[in-house]
Amino acid sequence: MPKPLEGQIALVAGATRAAGRGIAQELAAAGAKVYCTGRSVRGASATPGRPETIEETAELIAAEGGHAVAIRVDHTVEAQVEALAARIKADEGQLDILVNDIWGGDDLIDWSAPFWEQEMADVRTLVDRAILSHWITTRHCAPMMVEANRGLIVEVTDGSNPGYRGTLLYDFIKAGLIRLAYAWPGTWRRPG
Repeated sequence: MPKPLEGQIALVAGATRAAGRGIAQELAAAGAKVYCTGRSVRGASATPGRPETIEETAELIAAEGGHAVAIRVDHTVEAQVEALAARIKADEGQLDILVNDIWGGDDLIDWSAPFWEQEMADVRTLVDRAILSHWITTRHCAPMMVEANRGLIVEVTDGSNPGYRGTLLYDFIKAGLIRLAYAWPGTWRRPG
């Protein structure tokens, strides 16, 4: 039986666990070759108390008969993302689907503290990890889609609810991701 994404190349940025892992598995099950990226690799977990790795995600996909490549990338480091995009272009010649599911905020949000007690270092770190990382990744991957005049960019967030999400930092991050999702389609053409 033909698979609907056969021959397509997907990148799931943040494929280590949870939604990112599940999305990577489903894309592969539908026939896409999936590049699985994240910071946690065997012997070097990026999130305290979370043992999952991008290699495990790729192995799960392979065990299900799919094709995956695990690459350690810190999506806040532009040079690493640029190298990733160059590798995908060199190895595949295309990128059809980009899923931005980078988070890295489990240990940075204090749900009980008012915003004025939130450590500014944590705020800056989470903005880098959960918003700017998406921008950097899309900035380096979108040109392949623009060149091909096709592609899909997916921003993983917690829905499009305009209401407050319980704490300012979390709300700020999720609202920012929703704005990126709204904005990407309008950025495909140059002004004028």
